[in-house]
Amino acid sequence: MTSTRTTAGDTIATARHATQGVLDPLMQRPSHAARADSGTRTATVIASDGDPWFEVDLDDGQGSLRCRRVASCLLLPAPGDTVLITSTRQGDSYVIAVVVQADPRQATLAVDGDLTLVSRSGGIRARSAGPMALESDTSIAMQSPEWRAQARRAHCEIGEMDYQGARIRFSVLVSRFVGRTCEVVLDRLNLLTRSSFRLTEEMEQVRAGQIDIQAEQTLRLHSKNTLLTSKGLVKVDAEQIHMG
Repeated sequence: MTSTRTTAGDTIATARHATQGVLDPLMQRPSHAARADSGTRTATVIASDGDPWFEVDLDDGQGSLRCRRVASCLLLPAPGDTVLITSTRQGDSYVIAVVVQADPRQATLAVDGDLTLVSRSGGIRARSAGPMALESDTSIAMQSPEWRAQARRAHCEIGEMDYQGARIRFSVLVSRFVGRTCEVVLDRLNLLTRSSFRLTEEMEQVRAGQIDIQAEQTLRLHSKNTLLTSKGLVKVDAEQIHMG
């Protein structure tokens, strides 16, 4: 009589043989982790498709990818730069950092939207070995309890300027104003000088309620024609009066 007892090893071997043909295609299919190439790799920027999209060439020779610059990568990649990229399980690739710049003489920090730099316990200082430019397409606003500017030479070109303040003071050695028209409207004007010279080529007119002119030494009025008129009284008083 032949024995029909089957051992556990025989059962496992039979099941493995029966499912071998079904599992072979699944075992050969790459996993999501393999497809995503998890981890970081280096690549070279080929071109920009318009920030934040960039075309990069993988340094491991596996072709090129279209990557998106992450928000934390403030340095804008340029063609030829070596960048660090990473990929997700969904197949999205991102540029996370610029490792080496092709041209280190130029760098651009770019963000989408408003940018705020905050120092909670210290100051912020920007220093440049070359020219520094501050540009805006709309306006530039500065607000501070105290504002200081110091330079050996300054040039200012403004189309129209409005100034409003409580007090202004100028301390200069030499000042010169050149213009076509000057209008001054004041409640009171005080002018103190050691010497004053004024030259008017054409007509000078003065309209005042009262005029008081006093000279300690000599007062001289000279012209080709002199007219002194009064509606009421003309008085000339002196120890000596010479006429003619």
